[in-house]
Parts: sequence; C-alpha cells; structure tokens
Amino acid sequence: MNFQQIGQVALQLLTQFGLKVLGAIALWLIAQKLIDFAVKLLRRAFRSQNIEPTLISYLLNIIGVTLRIVLVVAILGFFGIETTSFAALLAAAGVAIGAAWGGLLANFAAGAFLIVFRPFNVGDFISAGGVTGTVTEIGLFTTSINTPDNVLTIVANNKIFADNIQNFSANPYRRVDLVAQLHHTVDHNEAIALLKSRISQIPNVLDNPAPDVEIIDFNLAGTVLAVRPYCNNDHYWQVYFDTNKTIREAFGEAGYPVPEQRYVVNSHSGNGASVPAASLSDFVTQ
Repeated sequence: MNFQQIGQVALQLLTQFGLKVLGAIALWLIAQKLIDFAVKLLRRAFRSQNIEPTLISYLLNIIGVTLRIVLVVAILGFFGIETTSFAALLAAAGVAIGAAWGGLLANFAAGAFLIVFRPFNVGDFISAGGVTGTVTEIGLFTTSINTPDNVLTIVANNKIFADNIQNFSANPYRRVDLVAQLHHTVDHNEAIALLKSRISQIPNVLDNPAPDVEIIDFNLAGTVLAVRPYCNNDHYWQVYFDTNKTIREAFGEAGYPVPEQRYVVNSHSGNGASVPAASLSDFVTQ
C-alpha cells in the first residue's frame, strides 16, 4: 500500500473541497449583498410609483425569501448536488413541514388576506389580536404593532385575521367619551351651556360635529353629564386630557359645590312614632 500516494490524493481532494467551501462562502456573502441591494432598488421603485407601503413591505419580504432559496439551490449545485433531485426533496419536505406547521401556513395565508382586503395599513392605529397600537410592519407571518407605551409587540397574522379588528385611523375623526358629575344644587342647563362653550375652545376639537354635552345618568351625588368632543385620532389623548382639565376648571370658576353622596335615613321609635328624617351626616353624628 502506497501511503504517500494516498496522502497526495487525500490532500488533493481536501484542497478541492476547501476551495469549494471558500467559493461557496464567498458566493453566499456576495449574493447576500446583491440581494439586499436589489431589494433596496425595488423599494425605491415601488415608492416612486406611490404603491401602498403595506403592500411594498409584503412583496419585498416574499422576493427576499425567494431569492435566498434560489441562492441555496445555486450553492448546492456548485457542490455538485443534483438540483432537480433537491427540488423534489424540497417539495416533499414542504408538504411534510406544511402538515406539521399548519399554524405557520395559516399565518402566511392570513398575511396574504390582510394585504388583499386591507383592513388596515402601516401607520394606522388599531386594536387587533388583543393589542392596541400603531402598525409598523405587516410581515409574511406576523404583524408588528407599537403600543402607546412604546412597546413593540409582534402578533401572529392568523390571530389578527381571526379576531375583530378596530381601525381608529380609518375615519376622519373619533369621539372622546367622558363624564362630568354635578352637585344636586347645580342647574344642569347652565352647566351644559358652560361646558359646550369651554370645550369648543380646546385645540383640535372639531366644530363639526360639535361637542355633545347631555344628561346621561343620575346617581346619589346628583346629575351626571356625558361630555363628548370629537377630534382626529392623532389628537385623541391631547383632547381627552384637556377636556378633563377644562371640566375641573370650568366648574371651579363657576363656584359649583363639590359633588357628594347623600342618604336619607328614616327611623321609628319603639312606640311606633316616626322620628324626623336625617341626612347621613346627621345620623352618623348622632
């Protein structure tokens, strides 16, 4: 047995294999750069055509994944692996993976439906899948939502599509729902006129429709007013807090007493005689 000849053959094979590995690594790195560059060019081209950002993101994700799959097949062919057999194997593996990961395919299908039916777009403020916030990205399998407390939340597309979706940005304005508690002695008509006048002066409150201020309930403290200004969704929280502040300041400047709950307690003496009614504060004092 000629060990020197065997060593030369082994060295030659290892050298060829090593060169192929280095070539494959170089091909992978260069191709990745080219794919990223191509995706950037496509993004610019799509944006120049005024295509919806949501659709752009979804298409670029599909294109990027497809190009990388082609790259893997090309590298395998570079190593001499029969790509036709690999394609058949990949198809069989796809079926097996699809059966095992039905939820993943469901998320993919849901993402496609979200793009087609477009219940919301990137930048919309929505409530879906138990999460409320601004949509930052609609991906192949998940949707990224940034919540009002600045937490990026990733939600599966199928969970969003299978649940109710509230799009707060779809309409030009929305209503802010607040209440104002009045004291028993306050004239509700005077309070309503006062709040309508003051709330209409809050920045970003719409004149059409005009703010609604009406009686909504009665309780032990007195009359309860529904205070409902309208504004664009972008100004919701500013109007919400400013309206609460306006209610407090308007009632304070008007000299309205602080609301308090009142009870009337009727008692009877042992001989059946009625004792005059007393307020809760009098009853507690006695």
